[in-house]
Amino acid sequence: MFTHVVLGANDVEASRRFYDAALGALGLAASQPDGKGRYWWRTERGAFAVGKPLDGEAACHANGGTLGFHAKTPEMVQAFHDAGVAAGGRSIEDAPGPRQGPFGPLVLAYLRDPDGNKICALHRPG
Repeated sequence: MFTHVVLGANDVEASRRFYDAALGALGLAASQPDGKGRYWWRTERGAFAVGKPLDGEAACHANGGTLGFHAKTPEMVQAFHDAGVAAGGRSIEDAPGPRQGPFGPLVLAYLRDPDGNKICALHRPG
């Protein structure tokens, strides 16, 4: 459905380090710069980037918004969480682990990135 998502960052290097660690735990390659001060992570399913807002205003998080990243295994969900916390993120909501959602069982971990954006890793068991 989506081709790409871009989140604003006030400290782009802190965000790059955070996402390189958290997304690296999900098996994504390190970010690549684009010449406009943004860093991109790409997969065959889409792309994600962080950078200073192009309008020059300060970045702020979307209150009520969550960006979810696919995890191939439950262990990757935990690794995403642990790597993100070690790289400057903040653990939020329940501890990483299984949940029963309206669409079946899930394994989830939620974090706030260095700018307060809410993100998660999600695995849907077989």
